[in-house]
Parts: sequence; structure tokens; C-alpha cells
Amino acid sequence: MTHLPLQIHLFPCRSDNYGYLVHDPLSRETAAIDTPDAGAVRAALEEKGWSLSHILNTHHHFDHVEGNLALKEQTGCRIIGATTQSEKIPGIDRMVSEGELVHIGHHSARVLETPGHTLGHIIYHFESTHMLFSGDTLFSLGCGRLFEGSAAQMWNSLQKLMRLPPQTQIYCAHEYTINNAEFALELEPGNLALQTMSAKAKELRREGLPTVPSTLRQELDANPFFRPGSAEIRRKIKMPDAANEAVFAEIRRLKDQF
Repeated sequence: MTHLPLQIHLFPCRSDNYGYLVHDPLSRETAAIDTPDAGAVRAALEEKGWSLSHILNTHHHFDHVEGNLALKEQTGCRIIGATTQSEKIPGIDRMVSEGELVHIGHHSARVLETPGHTLGHIIYHFESTHMLFSGDTLFSLGCGRLFEGSAAQMWNSLQKLMRLPPQTQIYCAHEYTINNAEFALELEPGNLALQTMSAKAKELRREGLPTVPSTLRQELDANPFFRPGSAEIRRKIKMPDAANEAVFAEIRRLKDQF
């Protein structure tokens, strides 16, 4: 049987969140990646004419689970989230851990545990279609703040993502690219790939368009949190001989103050 490709619907909500609907046209199953706002998710479903079958939560922060219970009550959808912090995911039906598969119709996503932003953060990698829903672990030109985890945990999580296929599309949870680019250019102004991404992001935002998805290849070339080995960054922060993990921790500290 030939499987039809997944359809992705991106929509802005709250102040700077993105919501996503992932739809399998053959089975007509539809997953929401997180639920920043129940009304926005419902409106997106109505716009597309899709019915919600699943919610895939990345972590427990309010702007990612706010709509869980209302949407579950309305649609009867199944809510999936991390085993490690399942008590913080409202309405959870299935707890998942590293390497488990989540099926949306005829497609599947592999769960990757990425602690750092929170201790129980997970992300969803649709391997066959090279799509990654990264929540607040990885942003376009950025990464999540360390609210619960350590720099070491986040660096380990990012290294896991760096090994994915470079054509992987990164669907992150917030529109932070312009601010992230300004910070990145402070650290690595000579990076041509970064200059290109920054210019493109400004152009897209002027037109009212999202800057996501980016690709993993773009992030590897331009995202400072993937680039603690950069000689230019190391010179800028005066850490020429430090371990990559220590450089990453300093980049994260500097971004927190930016």
C-alpha cells in the first residue's frame, strides 16, 4: 500500500507559540503537537476539516498543555507524554520513553528523551518523513532555557539531535529566530550561514510569515548552541581550550543575560 505523506498545519497562538497539527490523510488521524491554547487548536482543526485523535506533549509547561483537558473532553483524543513526568501532563493516557514509537495512522514518530529545559522533555521524530517536533529543546538558532535540567544534560540532548539526518526539518514551539539571530551574530559575526539565516528570518517576519521549519543542516551551520567548537565563538568568550560542554554552558549563560 502506498502511504500518503503526512500533512502539517502550523498556526501561531499565544504571544509567540506555534501549534502544529499532523494529519495522516489515509487514516484521517490527526495529532496536535502540544496544546498551547485549546481555542486556537479547535480553530485550526475546523479550518482544515480534521478531527483530533491524539495530543503529543513534549513537556509539562503551561503553554504546551493548557488545552489538553478541554480538547480531550471535546474529542475523546488520546494524550501521550513522557513517562518521567507523567504526573504533570494533564489527562495523559499513554506514557512513553526513549525509542518508543507513536503511531499516527500509517506513520510513526520515534520518541527521543531530551532533558535540559525540563527533566522530562521529549521530542517526536518522524523518521520516514524527516520531521522533528522539538518542543522547547531546540529552536531556530537557539535552544531552551535550563529551567530544570543542567547544561550537561542539555548538551547531551543536543548531541543526540546532531546525529540525525541533516535534511531533518525542525519544527520548534516558538518564534524566537530574530532574537536568537541577534545573539548568535554577537558570538560569531563571521559565520556566513548565520548571516544568511538572519537575513532570511527578517524577510519572512516582515511578510508576517513563520521562520520555521529550519533544517538540521542549517542549525549545524549557524546555531551557536550546536557550535561550541567554533574558534570564533571560543575567542569571543575567551575559552579557547575549554571542553565543548563548558563552552556550551557559557553560551547558554550569556544568552540568558542577552
